Amino acid sequence: MRVLIISDTHGKSDCLTRINDIVGHVDMLIHLGDVEGDEKLVHDLFDCEIHMVRGNCDYNEALPIFEEVTIGEKKAFITHGHKYGVSLGTKYFETLIDENGYDFVMYGHTHRRDLTSYKDSYIVNPGSLALPRDNDVGTYMILDFDQHGTPFFAQNELPKAEPKPVQSEEAEADELFEPYGKKKKKSFWESFWG
Repeated sequence: MRVLIISDTHGKSDCLTRINDIVGHVDMLIHLGDVEGDEKLVHDLFDCEIHMVRGNCDYNEALPIFEEVTIGEKKAFITHGHKYGVSLGTKYFETLIDENGYDFVMYGHTHRRDLTSYKDSYIVNPGSLALPRDNDVGTYMILDFDQHGTPFFAQNELPKAEPKPVQSEEAEADELFEPYGKKKKKSFWESFWG
């Protein structure tokens, strides 16, 4: 089972389109909140089981604050994390693991990656796909399992987007008409005084 884990896309639709092109087929997508209105786009782009939770910047009350998810034979707790004080640490998630037997606790909110093993479980934050605070490009994780069911997390980065050259309308017009002879452009003052 191949799982794409993303968070904090903040309505930046282009990063969702790019990640779909990059990772190809996945069996499950987990979005850990701050979707900011791109819920439909996520469902349109990804043809797999999808789980999304509400972040502090989401106003879609249909999204839950947390969800328990089964990934293969593993049990996961997913949340954005803002209601659990993740900016101050993840100690509470260790308590969740101890009390509920979660194999994975996944969260977002901090825009920083975290992959911590705790006992036989993992506390996971993929960072932000759109606005990372620990990197200069967006980050995400892929969770996969070997033939024995052992989980493996791959921490990944979006490739840097190719900058589009900026060209003025005037330069574009010059290129179009260059074969027919270019007229010398008059300065503002030449045009003004004749």
